Amino acid sequence: ARGVRVHTETDLRWQRCQIKSTALLGNVLHHQAAVETACYETILFNANHELTEGSSCNVFVVKDGQIATPALDTQILPGITRHILLQLLRDEGVSVAERAVTRAEVFGADEVWLTSSSKELVPVVMIDGQQVGTGQVGPQWAYAQQLFARERFKHFA
Repeated sequence: ARGVRVHTETDLRWQRCQIKSTALLGNVLHHQAAVETACYETILFNANHELTEGSSCNVFVVKDGQIATPALDTQILPGITRHILLQLLRDEGVSVAERAVTRAEVFGADEVWLTSSSKELVPVVMIDGQQVGTGQVGPQWAYAQQLFARERFKHFA
C-alpha cells in the first residue's frame, strides 16, 4: 500500500457534525482545499487545536504502538468503518483510546490513518509537507488493514 498526503485546516463547519445531514458545504470546502493543495484529504482541528476528523473521514493516530482516535462528540460523525475497526481491534486485544488528540500529537505520530466507508483504511505518510513517522506505511496500519479485510471478506464469501 502507498500512503497519501493530507492538508490541515481549522474546522469551519457548524458544531453539530454528529448529525448526518445534507448541509455539507463546510465538508465540500475543506475537501476542495485538499484538492487545491494536491492532497488526498483535509484533516480538521477545532479552535482548541484538537483533532476532529477529515472532510469526509475519521482519523486515527499511532504513537509508540498506542492507537488513539477522537472520542465521539458533536464535532465528529460516528463513521461506520471507524466503529467496525474499533470493534475488530478490541476483539483482538488491541487497546484503542477514544480521547482528545492534539495537533502536536498528530504531527508527532508514528502513523496516521483515515477511515470511511468509501476509503476504508488509508495510511497517511505526509501532513502539510511534513513526513509522518518514517514516511512509510506503518505496521499498525498493516495489521488493522488485515483485520478489516478479513472481516469484509467474511461478509462477501
